[in-house]
Amino acid sequence: MEAKAIAKSLRISPIKSRLVVDLIRGKDVNVALDILNNRNKKSSKLVLKVLNSAIANAVNNFNLNQDKLYVKEARVDAGPVMKRHMFDSRSHIGHKDRRTSHIVVVVAEK
Repeated sequence: MEAKAIAKSLRISPIKSRLVVDLIRGKDVNVALDILNNRNKKSSKLVLKVLNSAIANAVNNFNLNQDKLYVKEARVDAGPVMKRHMFDSRSHIGHKDRRTSHIVVVVAEK
């Protein structure tokens, strides 16, 4: 049995988020929580919220034991891009794209 949690359109670049998500993929849930709590990045706080939600879904909806859970799947997909324009030199218009992310975490029982 597995439980899933998704956070959509988070205001962080997918490239930055994937660095943190790669650290917890395949790990035990308690180890993953320790890793995320000791990281000093914005994306680690966002991934931690999604992981806690997935754990709560597993425990409350499927009656799974939290000590036997592991991170089966963790991925970051690209969300919609907010396109912003700013003036550049010589009256050109430069682009400043604000990227967003969708974070998906799936936990399962061993």
